[in-house]
Amino acid sequence: MLYIVPTPIGNLDDMTYRGVQVLRTCDVILAEDTRTSKKLLQHYQIDKPLWAFHAFNEHKALKGILDNLHQGKTLALISDAGTPGISDPGFLLVRACIAENIKVSCLPGATAFVPALVASGMTSDKFYFEGFLPHKKGRQTRLKYLAQLSCTIILYESPYRLLKCLEEIREYLGNERNVCVAREISKVYEEFLVLDVSTAIQHYTNHPPKGEIVIVIEGTANTSSNPDKE
Repeated sequence: MLYIVPTPIGNLDDMTYRGVQVLRTCDVILAEDTRTSKKLLQHYQIDKPLWAFHAFNEHKALKGILDNLHQGKTLALISDAGTPGISDPGFLLVRACIAENIKVSCLPGATAFVPALVASGMTSDKFYFEGFLPHKKGRQTRLKYLAQLSCTIILYESPYRLLKCLEEIREYLGNERNVCVAREISKVYEEFLVLDVSTAIQHYTNHPPKGEIVIVIEGTANTSSNPDKE
């Protein structure tokens, strides 16, 4: 069978006991970047065959992986950080396993957008997860679509494109929106900064950001999820 195993998004101690046990007992570990994953495996003293499985080889590697699963081997899929399949490779393999009646189990675990959403203080009963916006083609189309939504919106972004993204949020979604910029979640310099979008642009112009980033955008319908409150 195939196990989907979430890995820490920062602090290595966020690995679950069950996740460690699966990695210790499986036959092969599929890793997005074997160099990154070796650090995690060494930390937990896990010594298993490590095969590269990433966005650039997943189509080519798929048949060999399925053959091993059909032979009765147990494989575990991990990404560099977080849950495979959430803005990381994994969907193609899981879909193929389901089509060929290979059992798949996904362990609960780290996903960057959940702590960012909760710590933002923004409405979380309804939200829309966009992930990474297209870099070029289709970017404006997606922003125009997001502008029509009334719920909280969540984006992933790199520090190099954060300012551009904030400026586009102001342009397409409006200057009155508050945003939460979550950086380095679970790491030493973790930061959750909630500001209106214009102030956020000014702040990050003066303080160039570093680290992995989640942007939580306040929805236009900021009603409480409490049914007793009007």
